[in-house]
Amino acid sequence: MTTFSAEPSADEPTEARRSQLTRDELRFDVIEVGPPDGEPVVLLHGFPQFSGSWDALVALLTQQGYRTLMMDQRGYSVGARPRGRWTYRMSELVADVVALIDARGGGPVHLVGHDWGAAVAWALTARRPEKVCSLTALSVPHPWGFITAMATSAQGLKSWYMYFFQLPWLPERLLHAQGVRFLTMFGQSPERARRDAARFPDPAALTGPLNWYRAMTFIDPRAAMKPVRRPTLFVWSDGDSAISRQAAETCERYVDAPYQFETLRGVNHWIPEAATSELAALLIPHLQRWSAGSSTAPSR
Repeated sequence: MTTFSAEPSADEPTEARRSQLTRDELRFDVIEVGPPDGEPVVLLHGFPQFSGSWDALVALLTQQGYRTLMMDQRGYSVGARPRGRWTYRMSELVADVVALIDARGGGPVHLVGHDWGAAVAWALTARRPEKVCSLTALSVPHPWGFITAMATSAQGLKSWYMYFFQLPWLPERLLHAQGVRFLTMFGQSPERARRDAARFPDPAALTGPLNWYRAMTFIDPRAAMKPVRRPTLFVWSDGDSAISRQAAETCERYVDAPYQFETLRGVNHWIPEAATSELAALLIPHLQRWSAGSSTAPSR
């Protein structure tokens, strides 16, 4: 059962509306910004970040009249941290976002995801295309393209940390002690690394986010191979130390719709904050072209 209850917070700017989404007794923290009648854009954060990582982009989207919806996802929202890696399989991550879309009008929405948020966005668009009018994925390619690249290219070496994250308890303790160092190693600025690491007050708070990686062992190959049939913009950066060019270039074969691949030169993995203006210059025309009310919008 899904419910959506609004609870305005005095700590938020007046244009931001805080609320909670409840699904299967889990409570997700949601922030909505922009005109209530604006075209909805759902923004999905990656590891190990929260919805605040979109703040700079949100400001540019709301200037264009879009209504942005951001959710601290499973394992990140304090009220949505179920135990066991099985509860973090992709079908559940997708269902969480579908619940958000349904609670705020049912869609279709523009779906934008970064890092793990991109993986969820790919999967949701492939499995529930009626909920999506356009997809924008940042950094992380289509799930099956990423898996095949891990087995056939340098991506397998770049993903060394994913193997380490499969261990019990040790990754939590190491990341809690050395989180800033880990994030800066992947290109995050020291200031933002300290901000992100501070959101995890103890090792136990990292178990949920790490379980996203641990649940990769439950992947459903048939679901992971499904192509996307919605207009797609994929943005990769050549300074990304976690995602190889070979992995990025696999995406096109898994999109059965208009597809645009863009490379940001000299930009690291953290695209939404490291290259906000460059991203907006690509994203906003994409959203405008594939508006739910436009003549070029895909049919349901």
